[in-house]
Amino acid sequence: MISAAEAVADINDDASIAVGGFGLVGIPSTLIQALLDQGAKNLTVVSNNCGIDGVGLGLLLEARRIAKVIASYVGENKEFARQFLAGELEVELTPQGTLAEKLRAGGAGIPAFYTPAGVGTLLADGGLPYRYATDGSIALASKPKEVRTFGGTEYLLEESITTDFALIHAHTVDRFGNCVFNLSAQNFNPIVAMAGRITIVEAEHVVEAGEIDPADIHLPGIYVHRVIALTPAQAANKRIEKLTVRT
Repeated sequence: MISAAEAVADINDDASIAVGGFGLVGIPSTLIQALLDQGAKNLTVVSNNCGIDGVGLGLLLEARRIAKVIASYVGENKEFARQFLAGELEVELTPQGTLAEKLRAGGAGIPAFYTPAGVGTLLADGGLPYRYATDGSIALASKPKEVRTFGGTEYLLEESITTDFALIHAHTVDRFGNCVFNLSAQNFNPIVAMAGRITIVEAEHVVEAGEIDPADIHLPGIYVHRVIALTPAQAANKRIEKLTVRT
């Protein structure tokens, strides 16, 4: 597609969106900015975390565009934590491995699966805060989940996740949507792409079909519906979350 604005133009209010990346690594910054400019609101976002203040999904949070977040991590974003504790945001905290499998299973057409993660906790028993009231009490809590025993071990039933849209970042993409991710950017991006009914990828490099060795493809183009090519400046815009140097 010609631009990020064109690629996200039909994302509607109340849409559910899976977003790739881990911390600030491999996040689709350009698509997120385009979505911010586009104005869609009351969004449900599925992502490992919510960026940091003023960067990535943190921009949508600050603009009050997100109504619910399904994530594994609240830290590193003060506004994320503030909105959750103030009762302004619904947050469904999920173990990181469970979240990854929910997305992968959704993309594979598997409606639910059993996992030992969370057995014996509020995740299984119910009562995990999803939304707080303004007085600090729990306004909305999780319900108990089914637990079964297999081979003498208890497992928790978790439902998979699919979303209306998925936004991802890739290093190299061909015109059929086959994707290659650079190093640790191959984090949540492939499984997020699988879970979206319409998947949009921003690419640092776009090449012709056949230029990527099939053995090097991390995500087949069958999961990708729209591709935008980043400018050199956009591709180079990779923030460092924390920088530590020697004195």
